[in-house]
Amino acid sequence: MSASPHPDSSPPPGSDASFGAHLRHWRQQRRMSQLDLAHDADISTRHLSCVETGRALPSRDMVLRLAERLSVPLRERNRWLVSAGYAPMYRERPIDDPALAMARQAVDRLLQAHEPYPALAVDRHWQLVAANALVPRLLEGVAPFLLAAPVNVLRLSLHPQGMAPRITNLRAWRAHLLERLAQQIGATGDPVLQALHQELSGYALPATRDEAATDGDLAGIAVPLCLRHGGAVLNLISTTTVFGTPVDITLQDLAIESFFPADAATSAALAALATDASPSNGVGMR
Repeated sequence: MSASPHPDSSPPPGSDASFGAHLRHWRQQRRMSQLDLAHDADISTRHLSCVETGRALPSRDMVLRLAERLSVPLRERNRWLVSAGYAPMYRERPIDDPALAMARQAVDRLLQAHEPYPALAVDRHWQLVAANALVPRLLEGVAPFLLAAPVNVLRLSLHPQGMAPRITNLRAWRAHLLERLAQQIGATGDPVLQALHQELSGYALPATRDEAATDGDLAGIAVPLCLRHGGAVLNLISTTTVFGTPVDITLQDLAIESFFPADAATSAALAALATDASPSNGVGMR
């Protein structure tokens, strides 16, 4: 996409807005001119202008073509279709809906297969959907209210009463998470994410600087999560997995965050933690 992500991106128009208003919002969100979009969608600039100003009605095929060219999320594509006079196309089911049983099983298998390393699944607002057995064991000292469902994993990570006091590279990790969130806002214009970004940005930072994370092996490659646990520092790098071809809104919104050890000491510590039979903290999940 050509848009520069920014946490102050404007939210999409309301459900009663015209199709032209939706189209104009997302075209501007993606920093595209009418000429550029018309070229990408293989239509004339004049016709696109007429559609955007309401002087012409788009066909259903054109609605979907323009949404595809602008990388509009599925839930917004439904709003586009309705605003243009067509029935919505994409369904949104709860993750425990029988129709999504195989997808949920796939998520659970990925989470479990990742042990003895931590992994969790989140929705579009970073609310916890599922986690493997390692995640609760890393939450020592977290305030109980942050673990009550629905758990927001970004708030859990950066809140002063959450994991933040144990993150030794908090400034770098916080900047990384806020940048990811800003990119997501730039792509979706979601007002809930904008409010979350504002909240997280307001959390106070400790006066001390970040401690050295690793021996420098990750410099210029990835931002690690460096977490104090059990008297040691766990150095973790993360990956994100999403469904490749979702046609259900819930599946498009779902992401799996998997953490890997960044060094041999962390790998050994996580393996030992996985065999620890001690009770773990409860984590509220949907």
